[in-house]
Order: sequence, then C-alpha cells, then structure tokens
Amino acid sequence: MTDILKNIQPVEVFKYFEKLTQIPRGSGNEKEVSDYLVSFAKEHNLEYVQDSALNVVIRKKAAQGFENSPAVVLQGHMDMVCEKNKAIEHDFAKDPLKLRIIDDMLYATDTTLGADNGIAVAMGLAILASDEYQHPPIELLVTTSEETGMGGAMALEPENLEGRILINIDSEEEGTLLVSCAGGRTVRTTIPAVREAVDENLVPYMVKISGLKGGHSGMEIDKERGNSNKLMGRILMSVLYETDFRLSSLNGGSKHNAIPRESDAVILVRTNDKALVEKKISECEKMFKTELRTSDPDVRVEFEILPDRPDEMFSKQSTINTVNYLYLLINGVTSMSMDIKGLVESSLNLGVITTLKDSIEFISSIRSSVRSLKEELTNRLIVTAKLNGGSVATESDYPEWAYNPTSKIRAAFEAVYEKMYKKKPEITAIHAGLECGLFAEKFEELDAISFGPNLYDVHTPNEHMSISSVQRMWEYLLAVLKNIK
Repeated sequence: MTDILKNIQPVEVFKYFEKLTQIPRGSGNEKEVSDYLVSFAKEHNLEYVQDSALNVVIRKKAAQGFENSPAVVLQGHMDMVCEKNKAIEHDFAKDPLKLRIIDDMLYATDTTLGADNGIAVAMGLAILASDEYQHPPIELLVTTSEETGMGGAMALEPENLEGRILINIDSEEEGTLLVSCAGGRTVRTTIPAVREAVDENLVPYMVKISGLKGGHSGMEIDKERGNSNKLMGRILMSVLYETDFRLSSLNGGSKHNAIPRESDAVILVRTNDKALVEKKISECEKMFKTELRTSDPDVRVEFEILPDRPDEMFSKQSTINTVNYLYLLINGVTSMSMDIKGLVESSLNLGVITTLKDSIEFISSIRSSVRSLKEELTNRLIVTAKLNGGSVATESDYPEWAYNPTSKIRAAFEAVYEKMYKKKPEITAIHAGLECGLFAEKFEELDAISFGPNLYDVHTPNEHMSISSVQRMWEYLLAVLKNIK
C-alpha cells in the first residue's frame, strides 16, 4: 500500500479504494480482485458467494432495529478500463496504479484511475466492514467484465441474489439520479486483406494521429470529440482520391467503449507521388485543427518516411475495400431523444481497428435506448461491410433499462437529497449502458436506481475523481440506507 490516501476523508472508503488500485483488475483479469473480495468476506465472517464468472456477493445482516426492513443490494463492478499514455511503461496485468492528488482531485499517473467503478466497491466494503452504520440487510454485488459487455451481470444466477432493491453506484455526476439507460451491442467487422510482396519502388510512410482527448463512448459521445480512427479514414480517403497507394497496416484505439485517441497507418506510395501525399496529409491536419479547435485543440497528424520497407502490403482491392469501409462507417450520435431534452438516444463508436494476418478488424460499440434503432445501426454496419467484401459478428448484447414510474427507491433518494441539500436532485436517463437493465430483465419486480460522485474523463489516462464529492455521496448513501425501513 502507498498510504497516499491514508488521511483523506472518508477514511473508511478511501482505505479500500487505495487497496483496489494496487490490485490488477482490467476486464478479463479479475481473478485476483475477486479473490480479494472473498478474503474480505472471510475476514469479517460474512456470508459470500463467488460464482463461475467470478462475480462476488457478500451478505451482511441488518443493523439493530432494521431486521424487518427489505434487503438492499449495493452494486458495482470490479473491472476497470485499462488506458495509458503511449509513452509510459505500465503493465496493467501486474503493476499497481500510481496515485496523485491535485487539490480536490484524485488521479492515477498516466493511466486510468479505475474510479469507474472501484469507488462503488470501496463504499460497499466500508459499509460491510463496520458495525456503526444503520442499515437494512445488505448484499454487496460486485460483477466482472462490465466494461467489455457486462459478461458478469449476464452470467449471474438469480438464486444468488435475494434483494429486490438495487442501488447501483456506477454514475459519474453528483446530484444526478439515473433511472434509465441505453442498451448496447458490440459489433466486430472483418474486412479480408489479400497480401502481396512490396514493390521496391514504393516509399513507406508512417502516418500517426494523436493529441485527442478521447473519453467514454457513452458519456462523452455528444461532446463532438475527435475519433482518431474516423479521422484516419478521412486522411486515407483524401489520399486515395488523388493517387494509388497501398496499405500495409492500420491500427487505432484499444477499447470498443472508449473514443480512440491515437491511430496509425503504414502506407506505400509511388516516388513521384510523395509531394502530393505529404501535401494532402498536411491539409488534413489543418482541417482537423479547425474543426476540432474547441473539443480537441491538441490534435496532431504526423508522418515520416520509414527507414525500412515492410515485407508485405495489401492488394489494391483490399486497400480500397478497407479505406471505403472506414470512411463510410457511421460514427457518433445518430439520434436524440424526443422525450428527454439533451439525451442522446442512439450512437455508434468505432473504438478499435487491428491489422491481423489476413484481415483488418473493426470493433464498434452501438448504444440505443430504443431496441429497434439498435438493430437499425447493426444492419447499417452489416450492409457497409458486405459492400466492401466484409463480414460482421455481434456480441455482448445487453438491454436498455426502462423507467419505472412507481419506484420507491427513487422516492427515497429524492426525499433524502432534498432534506440534506435543500434542493431537488436531477432525475434523468443516461446514454451509457448500466447493468441495471440486465438485472431488471433477470429479476422480477426489481426497483433500481444509480448514483455516484463526480468523475471526470473516465476511460482516459486523465480520469480523475472529486474527493469532496466522494465524501458527500458517502454521507448521502448512509442517510438513504438509514431511511429504508
């Protein structure tokens, strides 16, 4: 332990949050943190279940006077998005995060912080570890693989959970209570890449895009931030308009649910086209700087002639198919809600491009609060892929969470908030996916709500969390639990 948070309030919460930052817990690598939760349960003589998906449920009996109260499920996910600045060395599979505090904000150094959703786990553990709080029977549900498609929530067996009041602590704005969310789906497109030997007369260029802010593909999709993969598509199409070139590789982004910040491509051009290609790339950078001057003022497009030629390049048709698909692929906000002002209804994020041995893979994240529009966006990707000789596979499909007009837990949260802060909380929906939608389908008569402290720039190396907001939302949670009888 680093003890950097030793004296930070609330001490009982940050004690466990700091412990979580020292345990590797990227999506798909949750065994160690899942086992830590089990050891915590054993240490505190609490009943627990660890299932085959490594989800953990820990149960605590009601405080005195709350024995007849309904059980409450406190819920969060143990996995985190692992993003880092490209220039630093950090192995998320084994290296602890390096924490730092600037004024009221807690950061990791050059990596994601994992406050999404470590703060939920830390709050839950703090309640379970103490006998001083007043609360009904508690079940802490901590799921796996939320960030890669909610695999843990999908695998959860209904008999492992008794409570039907669920408090999800996976929201990122203090004073905002979430009561509905979008559904989602991951779409994987494969474009075949026929390879040929490289013509020795061609000049190899590396083209790189960097300097973008990126962000969560649900929370920040409406902020018009640049998507490095789509910007690369515009560069490549701009060059393809003017001259013949061949792709050798194309890569960008690392997570389907994060707006990509960096992309690179290796292209091979004729010697007499060098000046034209360099001119077109430079023109694209100027264009991007103008278009993104507010949302991404630090965008950069760099290019250089490589000292060594790659061994292989794509055929002419494979190059055309790849560039066409990337250029034509829809991205960003596609519809806005007519029911809730300012709420994104549907969107698509091209998060990852990877060059494989004989193909290029594109991974997109689709979100929509309307099931039929989720299907429509999927069909558009399928048609675009087929037009360019590609194929599509879908995975990690999760449902939307519908608004419950008679929610008792929402009424409790509203009443406590007004009493504590002398103002009404904002009741709204979110375009990002929450596990509440899956739980609502899985468990009959589930009454759910989502809240949380102020988090910023999640899914990026600039992710940070307000310390004072954690304190307020911790006190708020304790007050709500005290009022559930």
